[in-house]
Amino acid sequence: MKQLKILTGITITFAILFTACKKDISTDTSVAPQVVKADRLAVVSPSTKISPALRDKLAKMPAGYEKRLANNPVLSLKIQSEYHEMALKAMNVVESTPCDGNTLLYQWLDKQIADWDGETLFWAAISGMLSFPSYDALFFENSSANQFFGVNQEYTHRVTKTFGDLQRFWNIQSNSIVLDAVHGNMLHDRNKLIRMDMILFGDSQEAAEYWADLIMMLVEEVPQYRNGNHPIFTFNAYAQSTFDFPPYGKIPDKIVIGDGIMEAFSAIGYADVAPQAIAAHEFGHHIQYQLHLLDGQISPEATRKSELMADAYAAYFLSHSRGASMQWKRVKQFLQVFFNIGDCAFSDDSHHGTPTQRIAAAEWGYQVAENARKQGHILPAQKFTALFNAQLPMILKQ
Repeated sequence: MKQLKILTGITITFAILFTACKKDISTDTSVAPQVVKADRLAVVSPSTKISPALRDKLAKMPAGYEKRLANNPVLSLKIQSEYHEMALKAMNVVESTPCDGNTLLYQWLDKQIADWDGETLFWAAISGMLSFPSYDALFFENSSANQFFGVNQEYTHRVTKTFGDLQRFWNIQSNSIVLDAVHGNMLHDRNKLIRMDMILFGDSQEAAEYWADLIMMLVEEVPQYRNGNHPIFTFNAYAQSTFDFPPYGKIPDKIVIGDGIMEAFSAIGYADVAPQAIAAHEFGHHIQYQLHLLDGQISPEATRKSELMADAYAAYFLSHSRGASMQWKRVKQFLQVFFNIGDCAFSDDSHHGTPTQRIAAAEWGYQVAENARKQGHILPAQKFTALFNAQLPMILKQ
């Protein structure tokens, strides 16, 4: 399946920007970097069609640029990443697990990067393009006002309406949750790029300006980057609890959804349900934050439980007559694709549960909603959570 077998060769390491799912922010430097495979380093092939100005720029990378490929405490921040991890697997830059199949979503991602060679990957990795959009949204998009979803704003209504419905449906304090988007167009904003480079890599003003200018030249000249709108740059969605980020202040609770993940599900035929399902899943993590269900636990068992629980929260809302009231048959069709993000890396701290377990959790959430259909009663989050915890051993047997 993989188009990018060319990328298997020399190995270089750089910190994958989103290494776990919806955990509280952490600067634990013990997080191991992922391994990225590339067939060449900073050598620009004579056949590469770029302008003399860009070729000259690439030849003048600041001394010590290789350190950008090393593990970095800031880049080890733990935020939602199952989608970003999936994109990296599609690029064949991190190892897949036995559950990673030849699914529609993987096939689509594979086609999007079929024209990426080693140089294209290297420039994106070392410059910061693969991380800057998502981190800019995390740190600096701290208001729901004027947010839009989709490159052409095509998902804005469904995402924002679903978010409002979720706030009314669940009995948690959700007014402080910010709904944000990740857009590739920030790769054209020099000031934002400079700011992100200085934060993530600790560069001087001069060095940060170099990388910002290089990124802007790359996205304008290299057609594979699609003028910054390639879905790989924004293939992410995550929930994040509030945290202090000096000197910039307090980062609020938020749900962040990238253009890339929406584009992907739309392309494979799920534009009618993906915005609602993704928003519902991420909102489920905020229920966990407010009920203190995570308590900073980082282990395969804790992550699996929290993900399966969020799947159940989402299915309950999506199918409930006073929630999204969607047809379960259609929701399940989407979830069968969505849950193929599940994995068999049972000993990995980011283990989300197998696809079968995730479907089982969602099926259970649907049945709880179906049993209450006549009464139209909405269970409090605390009661629903207690019921889920009682059902979890059965789900894990799947």
